[in-house]
Amino acid sequence: MNAKLQPTGSAYFISRQHTIAERHTLSILVANEPGVLARVIGLFSGRGYNIESLTVSETEHEAHVSRITVVTKGTPEVLEQIKAQLDRLVPVHKVVDLSVRARELGQDGPVEREVALIKIAGRGELRAEALRLADAFNAKVVDATVEHFMFELTGKVSKVDQFIAVLRPLGLVEICRTGPASMNRGAQGM
Repeated sequence: MNAKLQPTGSAYFISRQHTIAERHTLSILVANEPGVLARVIGLFSGRGYNIESLTVSETEHEAHVSRITVVTKGTPEVLEQIKAQLDRLVPVHKVVDLSVRARELGQDGPVEREVALIKIAGRGELRAEALRLADAFNAKVVDATVEHFMFELTGKVSKVDQFIAVLRPLGLVEICRTGPASMNRGAQGM
């Protein structure tokens, strides 16, 4: 018996392939009309695919085009299936897997930036330490009282994660993150 063929409980042997799920960033250009986001997200949820992050914004007002950036995990086969199903939706103009495109261009990945608002409550030395850390991470103070600070931080997802981790013991109250906005390097568009 072939070592790759495993009995499955049926009369036939089926080759099992175990592929590790990878994180991918998909960029989807869509018509900016009511219900499009619900249809795109419904495709993911209806098939049991998880969305780790989602950002949406109109990119071309005159053309009524929006860009949806979805970060998801899946095997290459599953991600190809997702892209093919997205391409079949009428309001979808284009689907690009930015992670795959970056590899094709010989790059580590797409350029990703995230914006986060982080609220810290504290007094005395905790306030001073929070300000020192904010300065080290180039975070801006966007709101402050004698009892709290609200910082704005823009950067790689890992930078935002690190900033949140070091602020947690200083009185972290609330976090609001946009999720990554992503583009590939180079002169070409999507």
